[in-house]
Amino acid sequence: MINYLKESTFAVNDVMQKAWGITKKHYFSIATLCFLMFITASASSLMAFFIKDVSKALSVIMVIIFVLLYFTINLSLFKYIFHLMDDEESDVKIVDTLPTRQQIIRFLIATLYFVGCILGVYLVVILVAFPFIYTGINVKIVKNVAISVGIIAIFITWLRISFFPFFIIDKGATPFDSIKLSLATTKGNFTKILLLLVVLGGGYLIYLLLNYLQWPLIAFIVNILSSFIIVPLSSVALTVAYRKISSEYKGDEHPDILHNIV
Repeated sequence: MINYLKESTFAVNDVMQKAWGITKKHYFSIATLCFLMFITASASSLMAFFIKDVSKALSVIMVIIFVLLYFTINLSLFKYIFHLMDDEESDVKIVDTLPTRQQIIRFLIATLYFVGCILGVYLVVILVAFPFIYTGINVKIVKNVAISVGIIAIFITWLRISFFPFFIIDKGATPFDSIKLSLATTKGNFTKILLLLVVLGGGYLIYLLLNYLQWPLIAFIVNILSSFIIVPLSSVALTVAYRKISSEYKGDEHPDILHNIV
């Protein structure tokens, strides 16, 4: 177990070093795309607030437009990072990294599958826990345990299948295949991905700690640095991690779900 953790740590270090090199060299272009995503999300919230009492139909239309725009920029970011990884010496315009209509449609469908998987896992946990109500165990205890287990199961599921957008952009996978490939390639790599997320989320954890210690000024500075450095770095690091685990994958191009759950 100790050796496995050492190997995982070294793997995370490799990912972070490569991600930092790419981010440092192309910071402004990557940060620009991240900033556009932030502006899109913020504008969507403001627009929803101002027109919520004007027209529900218009509100729904605007939500759809902003969601599509946000996803388009997100996929463009991934495509741009892939270009930097594969052909770093060649210049490319951000406009040239826009996803195709097919990629956007596949991403939206895969996102529905993603949400369905999350809800399905939680439903399974609830169904397993339900019979324990009739065993004489306190209902509140059963409920608390079921909710706790459900949250853990959702987190694990989210982590295992969250790489699906990369397979759509990089491999041209279909929506359902992208979910299955994410599940298959993360099998055996869960600890590495978890450690990577802990490292990337370190800035936010420090921010929460400083807030708890009631050091608002230092917390604000850490939050600003985290927003301008950690967010772009995270996008690159996750893309690098995907490329690493997908290159090491030796399984079927169309894996089944049951053999890759555990």
